[in-house]
Amino acid sequence: MTSSQEPLHTYGRRTVVSAVGAAGIAAALTACGSSDKTGGGDAVKPAPAGADGKGGALAKTADIPEGGGKVFADQGVVVTQPTAGQFKAFSSKCTHQGCAVSKISNGTISCPCHGSQFDAADGSVKHGPATQPLPAAAITVQGDSITLG
Repeated sequence: MTSSQEPLHTYGRRTVVSAVGAAGIAAALTACGSSDKTGGGDAVKPAPAGADGKGGALAKTADIPEGGGKVFADQGVVVTQPTAGQFKAFSSKCTHQGCAVSKISNGTISCPCHGSQFDAADGSVKHGPATQPLPAAAITVQGDSITLG
C-alpha cells in the first residue's frame, strides 16, 4: 500500500460480534412483536356468521354462565355475562401479543400465553403484561338469542 492510499476499514473481532448480536436481537424483537402493538381502543367488527357459521345466532343466553363467558374462536369474540341478564362481548385477541384468550371465570377473562387478565364486565386490564383493554365487540341479545352485530 502506498502512502496515498488509505486503508478501507478494519474492524476488530469485538466490533463484529457486537454488531451481529445487536442485529440478531433487533430481528428477534421484530419477529415476536413488542407489547401492546394491537391498539385496544377500536371496536371489533367480527364476521357476521353465527356460531354455526351460517349467519345465525352466536349462542343462546343459557350458554353463557353468569360471572363467566364463552370464547367463540372462529368469530374472534368472547361473550361474557358479568351479572344476571347482562351480556358483553370483546375481541378474543389479547392486546399484549395477540394470543387468543381461553378462559373466563369469576369475572375474569384470561390469556394463557403470558398471564394477562381482563375484567369480564368492561374488558379492562386486571393483570398485565397487557396494558390495553380488550376492544368491545357488538352483539345483540333478543329473547334468548345472542347474535353478532
